[in-house]
Amino acid sequence: MNPQELKSIMSHGLLSFPLTDFDAQGNFNAKGYAARLEWLAPYGASALFAAGGTGEFFSLTGDEYPQIIKTAVDTCRGKVPIIAGAGGPTRFAIQCAQEAERAGAHGILLLPHYLTEAGQEGLIAHVEAVCKSVKFGVIVYNRNVCKLTPESLAILADRCPNLIGFKDGIGDIELMSSIYMHMGDRFAYLGGLPTAEVYAAAYKALGTPVYSSAVFNFIPKTAMDFYHAVAKDDMATQHRLLREFFMPYLQIRNKGHGYAVSIVKAGAKLVGHDAGPVRAPLTDLKPAEMDELAALIKKLGPQ
Repeated sequence: MNPQELKSIMSHGLLSFPLTDFDAQGNFNAKGYAARLEWLAPYGASALFAAGGTGEFFSLTGDEYPQIIKTAVDTCRGKVPIIAGAGGPTRFAIQCAQEAERAGAHGILLLPHYLTEAGQEGLIAHVEAVCKSVKFGVIVYNRNVCKLTPESLAILADRCPNLIGFKDGIGDIELMSSIYMHMGDRFAYLGGLPTAEVYAAAYKALGTPVYSSAVFNFIPKTAMDFYHAVAKDDMATQHRLLREFFMPYLQIRNKGHGYAVSIVKAGAKLVGHDAGPVRAPLTDLKPAEMDELAALIKKLGPQ
């Protein structure tokens, strides 16, 4: 798949980030991960992001990463495209990108570098180095310490033909609107705030109708129903699901730091697709929180 083909895929449909399966000791569980992907693949996501943020990329070792990407590619071959997460320090991000390309992934989502702040010149150099290390498509994730401006993205677009996508995880409407007005159809755009459904209608109005769903990991039918409601401007369905599920879900998610990932693993466990515990420094939901989440899921009916 060339970068423009990936851009086309990124321009429509629902995307999601499968959880990474760990066993009781916290080690990568390839068999469980393959079973998870086989379960999710038929539900209709346009692409799946292996080892992304919800997949706990930030906790993976350099040895585990290639296994995870290869498992995803091999399991989903001919069913759904796989985009690999990559990130951290520039040289590690390059290593991940090249491993993903060798494994047969269709592109990468470039997650933020680790911890240290950087100016626009440094961010441009970082993204450019990763893009030039591979031939397949790259999607850059604006979040936390990686906050590229419209001017920086224009420079990168000129230098890196394979930079084809932009994902926003900041939620700055003025910045997002400015980027879209500045870059137009040069990029495919992806909404990527935690629990993206809450922001989906607003982002569609900004020219970003595509988003990534974390809840697809445990309520895939509802996730697809909500996406179709956004696509059709069906506000009645959106408001019903926001009121009955997503807003109460946010109340649970907001009870703990890092729960944006933990609550998804909890949901998967509750519906019979246990992905194991989260890795430190994340923490699993408490029993009472699990009960609250179970009650919300039950109201949605069969998935």
